[in-house]
Amino acid sequence: MAKRQVLEQLAEWIKGSSYTLLLTGAGMSTESGIPDFRSQNGLWKNYDPAYVSSVDALEDHYKLFHEFYTLRLQDIETRIPHQGYEVLSRLQEQRLIHAIATQNVDGFHLRSGGRNVHELHGSLSRIYCHACSQEHSIEAFKKGTACSCGGKLRPSIVLFGEMLPEPVWEQAIAAIEQSDLVVVIGTSLQVYPVNQLPSMTKGRTALINQEPTAMDHVFDLSIYSSAKESLIELEKLLDR
Repeated sequence: MAKRQVLEQLAEWIKGSSYTLLLTGAGMSTESGIPDFRSQNGLWKNYDPAYVSSVDALEDHYKLFHEFYTLRLQDIETRIPHQGYEVLSRLQEQRLIHAIATQNVDGFHLRSGGRNVHELHGSLSRIYCHACSQEHSIEAFKKGTACSCGGKLRPSIVLFGEMLPEPVWEQAIAAIEQSDLVVVIGTSLQVYPVNQLPSMTKGRTALINQEPTAMDHVFDLSIYSSAKESLIELEKLLDR
């Protein structure tokens, strides 16, 4: 089917759904200029993402860790959520979308007025001490301030080598289990265990992504296109 026809089908499914969950990934934010860590451009070109985003870097090479995440925070401050985020906020207000689970750590769903957002990999907007868990400000982190206990400050995100926070993971699973429609936007579904979420629903599943993924077989419907443009068009179809 052509993209328009597939979006029309998705719009009908959303209208008929009693509980719709969205799962978003990096492709949702790249259209706002946020780099995908798999890309070797921009912020990532001088860093090994698998290392600089690891517990080992935090504990053993804190200067490198701090430098990189200071750059990430500064970069996010220059970006604004694109129109697709605004669409999702309006659809939530209309109770056409009921919950959002996201792999992204930029906080754009909340900045755009999103509600019932499950940040599976945490958020760069929260800072705490790696040793004692005391919360600190973003400015304290940027300045390289140590905690009063002497511990290292870090963003509240899931690093390589860490488990997903159990409460938010359980909330996302509960949302998946009660949903009769799950829409996945902008993720290649390569990261475990988040890539298992779409297969946990008993309802319909749809994918919006720039390109096919290795998980396409679990979806009832797939749209290979821009997240932003697809959401803008989808909103128009839902308004008809």
